Amino acid sequence: MKDSFTQLFIQTGAMEWCGVFTGILCVWLAAKNNIYSWPIAIISVVIYIFIFFESKLYADMGLQFYFFFMNIYGWYYWSKHRNNPEASRPIVNITQKELLLSLVGVIIFTFLLGQLLYKNTNASLPYIDSFCTACSLVAQIFLARKVVQNWLIWIFVDIIYVGMYIYKDLYATAIMYALYIYIASVGYLDWKKTYREQTH
Repeated sequence: MKDSFTQLFIQTGAMEWCGVFTGILCVWLAAKNNIYSWPIAIISVVIYIFIFFESKLYADMGLQFYFFFMNIYGWYYWSKHRNNPEASRPIVNITQKELLLSLVGVIIFTFLLGQLLYKNTNASLPYIDSFCTACSLVAQIFLARKVVQNWLIWIFVDIIYVGMYIYKDLYATAIMYALYIYIASVGYLDWKKTYREQTH
């Protein structure tokens, strides 16, 4: 078991280790409300654009471009409101309309992108990759809008990601996403507590 575990780490390339390190660091800094989480997140995203391209996870690669621009926006927004804590929005619950639109959007996006990748590329796991990408897009929007349930979506999709990255031999990335599951769980409990305090 120990030899197998060591072998997994040896198989992980330097680029993936850099992506994992910067990915974990940016999430930790974000949890600490540190503005440097954004530039480090940009570095991690750029690294994973190349990693996912080499792994033929094209939907995930495209998602990194979305994250790239969202990180630039986040960096700008945090810089603009850095000294104005009152500008932050309150935490809210998801509405039935948002839930319905999200479900329909995920289904349509998964089918269309999955079909596109399946028919026109040599993508690996086109439909699962597309489904995870769709869920991540929705979760990111809800995170920006401070919807409590964004963390539940992240937990769900990160569990799938762990299995997918193990299948693709991206073991260090799988470990990183397993850690994200824990962070998202803590985030959900903290946000839920804050929401209750806001409404009482």
